[in-house]
Amino acid sequence: MDSAAQVLAVNDDLPVRTGAPVHSGKVRAVYWLTEADSRRLAERRGYPVAPGAPLGVMVISDRLSAFDCLWRAEGGWDGVPGKGAALNAIAAHWFRRFAEEGLAPAHLLEAPHPLLWVVQRARPLAIEAIARQYITGSLWRAYARGERCFCGIDLPGGLAEHARLPELLMTPSTKGVLRGIPGVPAADDVNVSREQLLAYSDSFGFARPADVDHYTTLLAAGFRLIERELAALDLVFVDTKFEFGYVDRAGGGEQLIYLDEVGTPDSSRIWDGAAWREGRVVEFSKEAFRQALLAGAPEPQVLLDKDRMEERQALARDWVLPRALFEQVSVSYRDLAERLTGEPLPVPARPREELMEVLAGELGLVD
Repeated sequence: MDSAAQVLAVNDDLPVRTGAPVHSGKVRAVYWLTEADSRRLAERRGYPVAPGAPLGVMVISDRLSAFDCLWRAEGGWDGVPGKGAALNAIAAHWFRRFAEEGLAPAHLLEAPHPLLWVVQRARPLAIEAIARQYITGSLWRAYARGERCFCGIDLPGGLAEHARLPELLMTPSTKGVLRGIPGVPAADDVNVSREQLLAYSDSFGFARPADVDHYTTLLAAGFRLIERELAALDLVFVDTKFEFGYVDRAGGGEQLIYLDEVGTPDSSRIWDGAAWREGRVVEFSKEAFRQALLAGAPEPQVLLDKDRMEERQALARDWVLPRALFEQVSVSYRDLAERLTGEPLPVPARPREELMEVLAGELGLVD
């Protein structure tokens, strides 16, 4: 198994020439480029973007996030070897397939390194587009408590845990705090209905109400494409999160495109098909790691109760996990990436040095 030296844990301190503050998330960091660098790269590398389109470079780390916290393992492992490269390879595969099938483009323009994307900056929708085909996780817990209506959609009684739902359930939730929308509390991660999206489309970032239907089409079509291709590998596509945003078209006007990542073990649940048919759940996603945390935590409820975030953060800070747990995540993610792409996964041996070589030399973004 790879050493801690192959882990890229810090990804927001690279000396990239930028035109705006670096956006650092749980796993990715985005460096928004200057207007001059955006134009230079678009022209020299032939990106299919509108004139003057703002660009960025997105650097993915190997950090492991779960329950809104970052986790570490023995031996100085502040991330999982190969995880970032696997996520990038998987998401890039699906973005390419979406474009080939004529669904919509993505923000990804180029991947000059396994941990690096050049992306187009978009105007994101203020929702996370969540699609569910099986009843599990938080949906099952709510259903088991007696809830039957989710995001305005009624579910029948008598469903069993992990069962396939009668239809694809689209359960969008707010991304960030939205204010002034009737029936939507001013809080993050609030479920919203299709009716609310239509009635207050501008508040959710839609350019026009009709785009709610287009977003729904892109979500369902993307889900079905991934589901079909994973089924060919005897894997079950359970649920996932998509994100969307607008960019200007090269020929004028604007279009809705795919953002962030899609169909990855971080953003989706993926099960082994043979095991599911036998009534067992074997995860090929981060859910396996989450379940391991719940099984090993001194008080599992700390990980589930959002009102106990201080305790949860303290647990993540002080709990050094067995390295074998991170090794399992590494094997699972890398195996999925290689099965999907049909190619060996390139895992950087010197991630930071290699990134600097690409950023400074090939892209010319370091002074």
